[in-house]
Amino acid sequence: RYANFPIVLETYRQALSDVFDLAALRELLRDIRSRKVRVDDVETRGASPFARSLVFAYVAAYIYEQDAPLAERKAQALTLDRQLLGELLGQSELRELIDPEVLQQLEDELQHRVPERHARDADEVHDLLRLLGDLSEAEIAARADCDVAPALRQLADERRAIPVKVAGAARWIAAEQAAVYRDALGVMPPPGLPAGFLEAPDNPLGVLAQRYAKTHGPFVTADLATRLGLRPAQLEPALRALLNEGLLVQGEIRPGGSQLDWCDAEILRRLKRRTLAKLRDAVAPVDAATFGLFLPRWQELGSERGGMARLLEVVHQLEGLELPWSALHQTLLPARVADFSVDMLDMLAATGQIVWIGAGALGTRDGRIRLYRREQVGQLLAPPQDPAAELPDAQAFILDHLQRRGASFTFELEQAGAQAVPDLDRREFQAVLWDLVWAGLITNDTFAPLRTLSAPTRRGGRARKAGGAVLGGGRWSLVSHLVDASADDTSRTLARANQLLDRYGLVSREIAAAESVPGGFGPLYKVLSALEEAGRVRRGYFVEGLSGAQFARPGTIDRIRDAQPGEEILGDTPPIDRLPAVDPANPWGSVLPWPETGGTQGSRPKRIPGAWLLLHQGQPVLYLGPKGRQLTTFPSGLASDDVRAAAFAALQELPKLARRGTLVIEKIDGGPVADSPYLAQLLDAGFVNDYRGVAAEAFA
Repeated sequence: RYANFPIVLETYRQALSDVFDLAALRELLRDIRSRKVRVDDVETRGASPFARSLVFAYVAAYIYEQDAPLAERKAQALTLDRQLLGELLGQSELRELIDPEVLQQLEDELQHRVPERHARDADEVHDLLRLLGDLSEAEIAARADCDVAPALRQLADERRAIPVKVAGAARWIAAEQAAVYRDALGVMPPPGLPAGFLEAPDNPLGVLAQRYAKTHGPFVTADLATRLGLRPAQLEPALRALLNEGLLVQGEIRPGGSQLDWCDAEILRRLKRRTLAKLRDAVAPVDAATFGLFLPRWQELGSERGGMARLLEVVHQLEGLELPWSALHQTLLPARVADFSVDMLDMLAATGQIVWIGAGALGTRDGRIRLYRREQVGQLLAPPQDPAAELPDAQAFILDHLQRRGASFTFELEQAGAQAVPDLDRREFQAVLWDLVWAGLITNDTFAPLRTLSAPTRRGGRARKAGGAVLGGGRWSLVSHLVDASADDTSRTLARANQLLDRYGLVSREIAAAESVPGGFGPLYKVLSALEEAGRVRRGYFVEGLSGAQFARPGTIDRIRDAQPGEEILGDTPPIDRLPAVDPANPWGSVLPWPETGGTQGSRPKRIPGAWLLLHQGQPVLYLGPKGRQLTTFPSGLASDDVRAAAFAALQELPKLARRGTLVIEKIDGGPVADSPYLAQLLDAGFVNDYRGVAAEAFA
């Protein structure tokens, strides 16, 4: 309305001057006009390789992804090949996606069976015949709110409608379509029609087939053949021609069907849009605490199942996630596998079923690692860049040796390294190996190095140098050899999307950000949208607190909604869940923001190894920092009258989180324990005053 408004003017200026190169466009147009440049029109089924980089159909990818640089987002998103994605997803068998009620409603609208589309007079009856084709008097009556017989007599007298025989039945058609039925079905029109109505049309059978498709839902060839009184073989060429022109699609579409269906392309799009809209509206979002309840159940914490098969399931759910080795083998895996032992990891690694890759050191005794199944690691790992030119001599030598000789034991590398880098002693050489491990460049076919890293140091032994744990057992190999070089960005993104769905049950922008997915949420959005169109996931607003589009598999949505708090009455011992802060089953602090705490900014909780979170019905109650010295409270969980019993039970749980010795809490919400309003509750829960704060004996 206001063309000269400053914001409008600046928008046009930025678009026409900064974004688009109009000067070059003018020069190109002048060259075309002067015929220095020739233009050839070519129509293809898909975008050309050059045009594909210019066509971006999913603008919403930029709306939902803001945490990565624009150039990186665009580069990642445009590497996805939609045609290849369709091949990866397979042929769209939509029987499970299309809702029967939506299909019936759309067919009633197309056939004018809904009251608001009924014909009210002779003119609208003529429109019915023109749009729907041949109809019997009874079929017209079902679509009209007027007296049909006089209306048809009026149209016949005016030469606007004529009675004909189609498939042996008496029907009416619009007079202007007489030539189509004559040439397609051999129906002889009555005398007296204008000459223009009798001119031979192009492809009359194709015209009838196309109109039938536009006014019906998915149909099989036999349906159309019965309607027109023809054999199916006579119709197949006409239907195939419409398929080649892109006007029809063929596939398993109609719910409950058993044959390949034909469907008008636009009708199918409307069906999918309406079905997806109904599915999205059918799901009411749950609150964040319910999602906090759902995740531990989804990842089966406290499972009574054990064995190698169960451990492989857990690795599948956690693969690719950077987790501290100490937390992984001490708390995360034992909480998911009933009979877990580190020896089970060694057995799976020795048989080649799983691999581990370093992802950064955490001091001298711990580090982050990623677990993968052997069959998936090639898809999920991105091809690494060649770092040899930027590495120290010792590291470059190890990489070169493994590249030339393949997997090698530690002593082989030491012997070769002693000749190539003679000034490097054994402990320094092992530290070099650890640097390569934490950089994600080399890995071992056993977990022995990691077990040695976390093993306690004997008294009187040598002082351990940073990263210099003694390396035992297993062979070292290059991580780059695990990467599937033939995999493209589209298949990798599809694998990551399925991985996140398996891990969290749903995927949103926050989950992509928490996982540091390459390219952010943009590429995932394209893949998940394609999965939605194929009926494999649904899009909606499932969890409050998560922004933008959320995607989940149909069965998972029911699981999320069923994860409501139990109906148990709060008593002396209400249920309290204990989760390591770094556990992926804990959404707080990564997928969901931390609730408001009762302390200062310096006492904000963090997802770090050794920290614990106590929850009641999915809502955080207490956060215990590493070594147990810092306690952070969440007022929404501690101060409310209806959960005071839960708060007291959570305080009683605190001693169970200390591995051994005495748990000493020195600060609460950033201040001294003596000044905390929770001191009395801690003393009632079994803590005693200590010169450092309050203390309690640790127990399992």
